[in-house]
Parts: sequence; structure tokens; C-alpha cells
Amino acid sequence: MTLRGPGDFARPCVSSITSGGHRIVLLTADGVRVEAAYEPGAGGPAVVLAHGFSGSLDRPALRRAAAVFARHAAVVTFSFRGHGRSGGRSTVGDREVLDLAAAVRWARSLGHRRVVTVGFSMGGSVVLRHGGLYVPGPIPEHAGRTEAHADAVVSVSSPARWFYRGTAPMRRLHWAVTRPAGRVVTRLGLRTRVHGAEWDPVPLPPVAAVGRIAPRPLLIVHGDRDAYFPLDHPRSLAAAAGASTELWIERGFGHAEAAAGVGLLERIARWAVR
Repeated sequence: MTLRGPGDFARPCVSSITSGGHRIVLLTADGVRVEAAYEPGAGGPAVVLAHGFSGSLDRPALRRAAAVFARHAAVVTFSFRGHGRSGGRSTVGDREVLDLAAAVRWARSLGHRRVVTVGFSMGGSVVLRHGGLYVPGPIPEHAGRTEAHADAVVSVSSPARWFYRGTAPMRRLHWAVTRPAGRVVTRLGLRTRVHGAEWDPVPLPPVAAVGRIAPRPLLIVHGDRDAYFPLDHPRSLAAAAGASTELWIERGFGHAEAAAGVGLLERIARWAVR
């Protein structure tokens, strides 16, 4: 399931099946159809929002976040593979970087020269890995291709490392994605389809990816009441990142987009477009 090399990043994104001018289906580099939506918002840069596990572009929490960001920028939302009406099955942060890359390429194809990625929880780990794997610069063998890198990255409530089971919610999540019975519950109860195969090889963890994002700006946001990942996760991410990184430890904030209030989202949006 893991990205195998530069060729996996080079294949162009193909778009198709438009609806109403603002909904589209994107074809990822590995052939998965991903639903996406575009809101012109305030124009200028584009912000691509990456939801957490079991979310989708139509879930209320992401729609609320999109509405806040639309006051400051154009907004692209999408559903990761295995979520919502997107195809495929979730690999829980591995090949999801291809979904994000397709959304970023689409934003650039719409004329946005500056694109900022903002991810929550699983989406937070994806924007960090995407930021480290997709870097700006000329790619002669693919001249004319719309680039898929982010110009700035915001990660909210992200894990720093894989296989963490130190909290009760993460132990439940591991059961839900690694056990056959858990995947049935996840599909029926959370409407999320999870790939049954183990990672082989294990993908680059977020803490190893963050150092590759610099000198592009990186913002790491985490709550002191996060029930999933304690504060050693954001602190280790910030320590591994470059000097262009900011770390916000938010008092009273829980986990991901569902717990993010309008005030926090406004501050993140202002940071993203500054």
C-alpha cells in the first residue's frame, strides 16, 4: 500500500464527472476516484481541507470549518478514499497522500498560485507526509504538469508516530481498523471502508516527514484535552521540524475538526492566508 518511488508522484491527476460546477470527481495517481468540492470564497490563495478518519466533505464538522475558511480564501474539500462517496478503501494515512495531491493539483488548475493544506487528525498526518514528500521545484521530465506541493502546511491534532495505543480511543481505533469484526463495525456504523491489508512497507511517519517541509511555513496545532494523542506528539513534531514551524498548544481544545471552535478556526485561517 505504500508509495513506491518518484513515479508514484509523477502521474497527473485527471478530473471528470462535474456536477453544478463546484463538485467534481478526481482520479488519483493510483486510479482511485475521489469526490471533491470547490468554494471560491474570498478568492486569493486556496486552502485544501483534509478531514479526520470517518469524516467526509459533507460531514457537518468539515462544512463548518470550510465556511470559516471561505471568509479568508477559496476552499477545496474532499473525501479521502473509503470515505463518503469516494471510491477505494481507507489505508488510514498511507496512500491518502495521493488523494490530497489530487486535490492540491485541482486547486492549482483552477488558477490558485498559492495553496495551503490544513489537515485534522488522520488528515493532519497526511498533510505532514504530503508536505515532506511533495516539494516545490522544477521537474523537467514532467514539464507542464500542475504541481501538487503545498506552499504552507497546517496540521491539527496529528499523531507523530504510527501504532500508538497509549489511550483508550486509540486502542478502540486500532481494533476498528485491524480486526475483521472491527472493519465491519466501521463500515456499517461509521460508513468508512477500511483496507484489510497491513502496511508493507510501513510508510514514512509524520515525525520523519516534518523536517522536509522547511523552509515552507508549518503550523502544528494541538489541544491540551486531546483524548487521542497526548502532548508529546505535537512537541516531538515541532522538535523535528525546521525553524519555520509554529506550535500552538490550545487550552481546552479536544481533538480534530469536531472539537475546533470557530475562534480557533478563524485564527488558523488568518495564519494560512497571511
